[in-house]
Amino acid sequence: MKEWWRDRGAIALLGCGLLFRGLIAAFLPAGFDEAYYTAYVRHPALSYFDHPLLVGWTVAMGAWWPDFPTPFSIRLGTLLLYTGTLIFLFLTADRLFGRNAARWTLAIASVIPFFLVGFGVLVLPDSPLMFFWSACLWVCAQEFFGAETYRPTRRVVAIGALVGLACLGKYHGFLLGAGLVLFCGLSAPHRRVFQSPWLIGAAVMFAVVLAPLLIWNHQHEWVSFRFQGARAVPDSGYRIGDLLLTFLVGNAYLFPTFGFPLWWATGRQTWQWRVQADGPQILWIACLSVPIFLGFTAMGGYRQILPSWPMPGFFTATLILGRQAAVAADSHPQRVRRWWGISTGVVAVLLTVALLHVRFGLVQPLWPPASDPSTQMLDVGQIRQAFRQEPLAQALRDSDFVFSNNFFVAGQMVMALHPLTNQPITCFDTDLRGFAYWSRAQDFVGKRGCTSPPPCLKTSIAGRSPIWVEMANRLCLRNCWRPWAPKPCQRCRSTSACLRKSKRSAKLGCSGAGTVVQTVKVYRATGLQRPYPRPYGR
Repeated sequence: MKEWWRDRGAIALLGCGLLFRGLIAAFLPAGFDEAYYTAYVRHPALSYFDHPLLVGWTVAMGAWWPDFPTPFSIRLGTLLLYTGTLIFLFLTADRLFGRNAARWTLAIASVIPFFLVGFGVLVLPDSPLMFFWSACLWVCAQEFFGAETYRPTRRVVAIGALVGLACLGKYHGFLLGAGLVLFCGLSAPHRRVFQSPWLIGAAVMFAVVLAPLLIWNHQHEWVSFRFQGARAVPDSGYRIGDLLLTFLVGNAYLFPTFGFPLWWATGRQTWQWRVQADGPQILWIACLSVPIFLGFTAMGGYRQILPSWPMPGFFTATLILGRQAAVAADSHPQRVRRWWGISTGVVAVLLTVALLHVRFGLVQPLWPPASDPSTQMLDVGQIRQAFRQEPLAQALRDSDFVFSNNFFVAGQMVMALHPLTNQPITCFDTDLRGFAYWSRAQDFVGKRGCTSPPPCLKTSIAGRSPIWVEMANRLCLRNCWRPWAPKPCQRCRSTSACLRKSKRSAKLGCSGAGTVVQTVKVYRATGLQRPYPRPYGR
């Protein structure tokens, strides 16, 4: 078998993909969730409220970069991990269906927009999840296929460890393990694994690798499992219209010329797996993909799902689409190459236009800033620069902690102020996420604080990626922000937490390109009278 690193086509795809993703990573401002995950680096732990620990390790892979954290530096780990993910996917397809199918699988997975950006650029728990998911696919392909008669080997132990590592990336890793159990139960030759002593070793390795997640949750009343489990519970009746919308939106993220063929090829091959020469391979892929993307798509009929939830299933299904593309290319090579080439060109153009708009406001005249979701991606570099200058630098030195009323905004402040201060940064809200475990509620009583930004106050939307900094009057802090009055807050009807005193400072503003589309307000105040009530945490 030809070594994969000598395959010029594969190397070209990997290199060009890494270069394109690197350019996006360098020019795209940090998303609010990416900024929040940088707080994981500041607060190392065995696990976290909303995700396991590996997303924090992914961010930390760029800690050696100058001026860390910057958007590019926090994404270095993602860039490298997805390159490894694609390599393992290529090797898996090569093992199952041959080199030609492996090239087509790699070509498709390198271009699908959500895979390219969601798995390959942005800092998300999906990056480490898919790296170990893909590595597990490769080991499974060697373990389950190739010999005429299957006999379990020591690779089963490695599979248990890789499933555990996938779970430390994201809770979807448990679905990977469930899919493997389903396959071994449906495939008669592979049921031998249930009688093998290697399965005990796999279970032990899985438990050992998963120990950090289990220990942290045991110490915190299993809050992560309760939080994630509650998201799958129906919160309303079933709506066919929402199901159809979820299906169409999912195909848009995949890009229609890839999304619809993925559904068609996977469904058709799964239905016919018994009459296929490589039927066991098709069944294995189907067990790891169809329940995931079909289940989460069906979930969209009773609740809104995140686009990333069904994507591990679609990613695994690219093995089938790559196989189908290789078969079709034998009969109609020009037609298949044209399909992939045109799709790749359109995806590249759309992503480039989107990047130029987010960075430089390319289509801003046609898209009112108030309805443009890209304005949520604050330029944390501008915030950092503002806090390096007076009067904000002095306000930061005079404060004991920094806080916001939104955990995403608090995360952006963590990323912006990371090189400037070691002061605690927290969140006062009903949804605190990890901030509920990185400090105690009483830690801030009687101390001076800076806060930014309060969206319930008057917010100016007049420029692109700006910083408007001003000090305000006393604030009531409970679910909302309002000027303090002798009577309780009109919105939350509570006086349980308030700032005793505030100071007014200078106001400044700066814009990145064209007009201003976001405003960041910073307030300085002293004397938190009572601990802010937390719905969970410490």
